Amino acid sequence: MPQPLPVHDQGSDFAAAVLAGLAQPQKVIPARFFYDHAGSELFEAITDLPEYYPTRTEIGILGAHAGDVAAAVGPGRAVVEFGSGSSAKTPLLLRAITPGAYVPVDISAEFLAVSAANLAAGFPGLAVLPVAADFTAPFRLPAAVSTMPNLGFFPGSTIGNLAPAAAVDLLRGFATTLGPDSWLLIGFDLAPGPGKSRETLEAAYYDAQGVTAAFNLNLLDRINRELGGSIRSDDFSHRAVWNPELGRIEMHLVAQRDTQFMAAGATFSLAAGEHIHTENSYKWTIVQAHVLARASGWAPRHVWTDADDRFSLHLWQRDPGTMQP
Repeated sequence: MPQPLPVHDQGSDFAAAVLAGLAQPQKVIPARFFYDHAGSELFEAITDLPEYYPTRTEIGILGAHAGDVAAAVGPGRAVVEFGSGSSAKTPLLLRAITPGAYVPVDISAEFLAVSAANLAAGFPGLAVLPVAADFTAPFRLPAAVSTMPNLGFFPGSTIGNLAPAAAVDLLRGFATTLGPDSWLLIGFDLAPGPGKSRETLEAAYYDAQGVTAAFNLNLLDRINRELGGSIRSDDFSHRAVWNPELGRIEMHLVAQRDTQFMAAGATFSLAAGEHIHTENSYKWTIVQAHVLARASGWAPRHVWTDADDRFSLHLWQRDPGTMQP
């Protein structure tokens, strides 16, 4: 097995987010904190589940159109992958585009070091420069890629975890980080339609094996491990439901009984039936995705979907910001 690569770790604000989120009337923990080492492994297991269509659908689209991406962006770019996880989809892209370097960015430094080493073993001539950072906040790219043009890679419909206004802010941040001569390849999970029922969508977040439930509940275990928590995880259950008014799947941890616990030195209480909101996953139309691009400093250039219109992959170019009427 390849040795883990050294990681440039730019830190995390887990404790501050937990304290602030659990102090709100509607308790919340941001979804980015799912991805410690254990959570990252659980998510990789989710992507292999029969109910979880997004990963295999996106891989199919990318495999069919990686050559089109290469033709559009040209060779020699540093590929900057936001929320890289295991980088399972990345080889399809790297083999097509002749990159100058690969920069995986992920919040879990331990998981990132291992996954980056595994990918580097398959691309021995490629500079692989992992960065541990919360990509929803400003971070620095490695100095070694400072003179290269960049291609951002944001697969998996992770953009759906953010409310539209926050998504605009994030994508503007990507534009700043990647620079003026940049492109972005981004995945959007599509809203229910003729080829995709509400039942198909909800099943992807409520699998029969309970892996998604374990992924959600791992947030509580992480609080116990890292923040001196005293949470009894069996006081909570996983819930995932489609909210048609807001166009999103919502995930919650629901208190099964009155419960009290410590976390990061503070005490919190929930009554039976109260819930901690842990994730939103917005679903999009193609038109909505194009509007989001324009609102955040990107120009849509290409879009590809599967035959059933379940998922879409978009290629955007940094908009120079010329005057509009």
